[in-house]
Amino acid sequence: MTTPEQITDPLCYHGEGPVWSESWGGLRWVDMLAGDLMTLRVDGTVDRLHVGEVAAFVRPRTQGGYVVGIERGLALADGPDEVPAPQPELWSDPGIRMNEGGCDPAGNLYAGGMPYDRTPGAASLYRVTPAGEVSVVLESVTTSNGIDFSPDGSRAYYNDTHTGGTDVFDVVDGELTNRRRFHSADDGRADGLCVDSAGNVWVALNRVGRVRLYSPDAEILTEISLPVRLTTACTLGGADGRDLYVTTSREKLEDPEPEAGAVFRIRADVPGRPVLGYGG
Repeated sequence: MTTPEQITDPLCYHGEGPVWSESWGGLRWVDMLAGDLMTLRVDGTVDRLHVGEVAAFVRPRTQGGYVVGIERGLALADGPDEVPAPQPELWSDPGIRMNEGGCDPAGNLYAGGMPYDRTPGAASLYRVTPAGEVSVVLESVTTSNGIDFSPDGSRAYYNDTHTGGTDVFDVVDGELTNRRRFHSADDGRADGLCVDSAGNVWVALNRVGRVRLYSPDAEILTEISLPVRLTTACTLGGADGRDLYVTTSREKLEDPEPEAGAVFRIRADVPGRPVLGYGG
């Protein structure tokens, strides 16, 4: 691993949800509570597009364009630089907002919420199929965060940050089954995550400024320290898939670090996988 390199100014109040896709030319992430979609251009500049009161995550669509999580649902764009159109809300409760999402190999989108007042178990994790069918995958969710799948699609890894660690599911006939603890985050809060081509799991540990790498057997392979406390999420990308991008935050910090809200890049030893897109 190399030393983390700051690649943007501290542009975000609460940076989240990074994802790399060639369909829009590289890296995108969100400034969640500003409701803005962020795009890193080839020349190093960053574009900001306002999409709603909340912008929780962004993922490419297999037919082109992208899907972005907004306060209580999704918005879809048909082209990489189009303004997304809001879709029907997934829920009506104004006390719950969207927080994070991810896709499985079949193009289903998993989108989870969190209550504004952090009432335990008040939110849910939803699955939205390419045809637009919506179902509840998990009830009693508090802070739905990173979700990603193993390279062969047989496992799903998931963080409900309130539970104190990362859980793993077996994927059987497209359903998430046999939920169990993969690893506890005893010295941080498990936030966003991604899975690389070897099946290793990269987890951003919020509040302690680290990203931890686990093997498929839950062995800790390495930890990366960043110069900010609030590391929020991570993704692999770059020309060869070996660049780890980490978003950060300064949300509610009275004394944020100068770099808080910037995106960092670390040269990783294991390449990522093609981004799983939403089929809708």
